Amino acid sequence: MSEAPHLLVSQDEAILIATFNRPEKLNAMSIELMALLGEAVERFRDAPDLKVMLIRSTGRYFSAGADLKGDGGGLLPTTGSGIREMHRRLPTRMRQIWDEMEAIEKPFVVAHQARCVGGSLEMSLSCDFRLAATSASYAFPEAKFGILPATNGVSRLVRLVGPHWARLLITANMPVDAEEARIMGLVHKIFPDESFEEDVMAFCHHLAQQNGEMMGASKVAIELSADLPAHQAASVERLVNSSLMLGDDYQRLMTAHVASIGSKKG
Repeated sequence: MSEAPHLLVSQDEAILIATFNRPEKLNAMSIELMALLGEAVERFRDAPDLKVMLIRSTGRYFSAGADLKGDGGGLLPTTGSGIREMHRRLPTRMRQIWDEMEAIEKPFVVAHQARCVGGSLEMSLSCDFRLAATSASYAFPEAKFGILPATNGVSRLVRLVGPHWARLLITANMPVDAEEARIMGLVHKIFPDESFEEDVMAFCHHLAQQNGEMMGASKVAIELSADLPAHQAASVERLVNSSLMLGDDYQRLMTAHVASIGSKKG
C-alpha cells in the first residue's frame, strides 16, 4: 500500500488550506512534504481568487521539524562555507519557500493545534499570522546538538520578539507554552482546544473579506517600516497610502460608507 500524501491541499472559498498529513511521523517535514508545500505556495501566489493561505496540521504534534530520519542521511560539508551554503540550499528548499511566503503580497496564516518545534517553527515565523490552541507549545531543539536554528530561527525570531525572548528559546533552550508565546509576541491569538478549528476558519474568513490591495500593501509597508527610522517609515506609509487612495476600491468604498452614514441620519 502506498503512503498517503505528506501534505493535503484543499480550498474553502477564497482560502487555500495546506494540511500536514504525517501524524504517525509527528508531521516531520520531509522532502515530499516540502515539495508539495512549495507547489501550494505557488498556486496561492498565482490564483487571483485565493485571498488567504492557511497552514495547519493534525495529531499530537503540529510538526517535529525537519525529517532527520528520512532526509538527513548525507555527509556534512567539511568547511564552514560549505555548511553555510548547505543551509542556504537545503534539498527541502526551506529557505526559498520561507522567502517566497514572506514576499507574496497575500496573508499566510499558520494554526498550531499542538507542539511546534524546529523547522516548523521557522516556517511559522515567515507567516503573517500565528494562531495557537491552548495546548500548543514551541521550542527550538537545535541547541541540544550544540547548534543554532539557521533557517529563520535566529534572524526572524529576533525581529518578531526581540533579543530578550529570543535568548529564552535559543540560548537557554527552553520551550514555551501558548500563553508565554502570546506574551512574547510569537503568536497573535490563542483559541480553546475544543473550538480551535472553527475559530481558525472564522479568523481566515474574516481575513479573506479584507481589501486585497490593502493587505498586500500593508505587508510591504510593515516590513519596510520595521527596518527604517521613524521619519522614513512615515514616508513609506504616506507613499503607500497615496497609491491606495487613488485606486477605484477606496473611492467606491468611501462613497458607499458616506452614503450609508447619510441614510442612517435620515
